[in-house]
Amino acid sequence: MKNIMEQDTVALDEQNGAIVIIDQTKLPYSTEIISLRTQEEIWNAIYLLQVRGAPAIGVTAAMGIYLAAKGIKAENYEDFYSQFKKAADYLDSARPTAVNLSWALRRMEGVVRKNSGRPIPEIVEELRKEAIEIRDEDIRVCKAIGENGLSLVKPGDGLLTHCNAGQLATVRYGTATAPMYLGHERGYNFRIYADETRPLLQGARLTSFELSQAGLDVTLICDNMSASVMRKGLVNAVFVGCDRVAANGDTANKIGTSMVALAAKRYNVPFYICAPTSTIDMNTKTGADIKIELRPDHEVTEMWYSRRMAPEGVKVFNPAFDVTDNDLITAIVTEYGIARPPYSESFKKIFELKAASEKKG
Repeated sequence: MKNIMEQDTVALDEQNGAIVIIDQTKLPYSTEIISLRTQEEIWNAIYLLQVRGAPAIGVTAAMGIYLAAKGIKAENYEDFYSQFKKAADYLDSARPTAVNLSWALRRMEGVVRKNSGRPIPEIVEELRKEAIEIRDEDIRVCKAIGENGLSLVKPGDGLLTHCNAGQLATVRYGTATAPMYLGHERGYNFRIYADETRPLLQGARLTSFELSQAGLDVTLICDNMSASVMRKGLVNAVFVGCDRVAANGDTANKIGTSMVALAAKRYNVPFYICAPTSTIDMNTKTGADIKIELRPDHEVTEMWYSRRMAPEGVKVFNPAFDVTDNDLITAIVTEYGIARPPYSESFKKIFELKAASEKKG
C-alpha cells in the first residue's frame, strides 16, 4: 500500500467473516492489514491497541458482536440473547475508559431486544445492518466535526494536537484532525504541531505519520515542548480528541492532555475538544467519576528501547488517560454544533438538535 489514507481503519469483510484493520502497533515501520475472526482476536486487538481511538473501537465492537451473533447456535430467542449478552460483556471488558465501546455494544443489544419476536436469522441480519450504519455514521460524524471545527480557525494558523485523534482513530477523517484535513483540501496551509505522546508515542508513530502521508505541514515535538511553542506564538489553537466527556464538560483523553490544556490557558490559546455525541456520557457527572485505565509497567520502562531504560524494581505509575477540567476547555466541537460553557446547558441544546435530526430521519 502506497498511502495509508487509502485504507479505512476498520472494515467488515463479510465474505470471510472477519474485521479488517490496520495493525497500529506496527506503524510507522510497516503498514500491515490484519483480519480478526474470533472474539478473542477482536478483544486482543482492542486491548493491545492494534485498533484504538474511541470511534474506531466502537465500530470494531459493533462489527465484532455481529460476527459473534452470526456464530451463535440457538434454538430460541432466550438462548440466543443469553449467548449474545455473554459475548458483548466479554468485548466490553477490553478497555474501560473509552465510552464508545460500551455505547456501540448497547446499541447493538438494543437491536436484539427490539427484534425479539423475529426469527434468529433475521435478528442477525438486522445486527449486520446496524454495524454497517455505525460505521457509515462515524464517517458522517467526523466530517461534520471537521466542518464545525474549521469555523474556529483561519488560513495559515498553527494548530497543536496531542495523541492521535486522526483517521487512524476513526474510520475516516478523525475527530481532532478533521478540521486539519478539510482545511488542507481547501488550501488553508495550516502548520500542525504534533506532540509525541509518551509512553506509547501515538503522536510520533501515528499522527505525524498520517498527516505527512496526506501532505500536511506537520512538525513533531516532544510532550514537554508544547508550552514552549505556545509561548513563541506558533500555536493559534489546540485540537484534541477524547475518550469520554462527563456531563459537566470534564473530559478524559490520552495522558498528558491536561498539561497541554494548562499551558494553553496560560498563553491564551483556545483549547478545543473534538468529540462525537456518542462520546458524551450524561450518566457520568464529572471527570472524577471516569474510570481511568492503568497500563503495564513495561510501556514506560522498556517499550521502544533496545535496552531497559529504568532501574529494575522501580515502581511505575502508568495511567492511560488523564482528566481535563471543564474550566480549561474553550469549547467542545460535536457533529451537531459547538458546545460552550456552561456545558450542562449547551449539551442539552446539542442533544435536542440530535434528537430532532434523528426524528427527521
